[in-house]
Amino acid sequence: MNETLIEQFLQMMSAEKGAAANTLEAYRRDMELFFELCSQQEVGKITKADLSAYVQELSRQAYAPRSICRKISSLREFFKFLYTEKVVKDNLAIYLMPPKREKSLPKFLSDAEVRKMIEIAESSSKPAIRRIGVMLILMYACGLRVSELVGLPENCISFEKKQILVRGKGSKERIIPVADKALNAVSDYYDYRDLFLKGGRRSIWMFPSQSKSGHLTRDAFFKEVKNLAVQAGIEPARVSPHVLRHSFATYLLNHGADLRAVQKTLGHADITTTEIYTHITSEKLMNEVRSKHPLANLKDFSKI
Repeated sequence: MNETLIEQFLQMMSAEKGAAANTLEAYRRDMELFFELCSQQEVGKITKADLSAYVQELSRQAYAPRSICRKISSLREFFKFLYTEKVVKDNLAIYLMPPKREKSLPKFLSDAEVRKMIEIAESSSKPAIRRIGVMLILMYACGLRVSELVGLPENCISFEKKQILVRGKGSKERIIPVADKALNAVSDYYDYRDLFLKGGRRSIWMFPSQSKSGHLTRDAFFKEVKNLAVQAGIEPARVSPHVLRHSFATYLLNHGADLRAVQKTLGHADITTTEIYTHITSEKLMNEVRSKHPLANLKDFSKI
């Protein structure tokens, strides 16, 4: 019964809200975990106490506040669906209070660090590693999410207009300008792309998988990026595909880019999501203070 309700819920989220495949899978995992931990399995008999006990159990199992907040959000959507479909009389999930969470600033790499990893990839004799370099360039040049990057279709770039068409969250499309360096890297990559299509098979993906139909996976890309970080002398824990996206946004804002332009490029629906990057773009400000403030170069403060 519960499995059927979950499937119906996911179908609704896909059809009416255009939820992406990754989002739907996250909802599925959240709902399966809820029914695994909830003592009451009949949805019509679930009480506020049952929901509160579930959230407390998540805390007891040491789930991070961010993760608990997402699971509560999933639960609210699920119970909203149950209430709309008249499976339950009341939407009890609206009373759930998410835990307070500290706002952590996005991690990012310096431009020199990103370039170092790209240079190592480009100098490799292995086509698979050089391809990772191309992907790094595209991600850093366009601020792509890793799911957007690995899922790029072969014909998504207009070399004439110097643009790339990206399908983001909720299947929303956006057009992003592409730098010449990235265009040249992709153009060169197309010369050896067929090496990843053994047996004469064809693929609609820009970065096809070597071992099966479909595209290179996020995990495979993530693994190779970590390897490049090690070779570049960068702590692997500091590096992830999403950190490269953060680095893109940070670099733009540090160099005077308009916040709303960055928002559009990143595909953020709400500008408040983009605004967090303004808290880590202090490099330019600090340089200005150090060079322009009248106290900046005074060595003997007793003269003040």
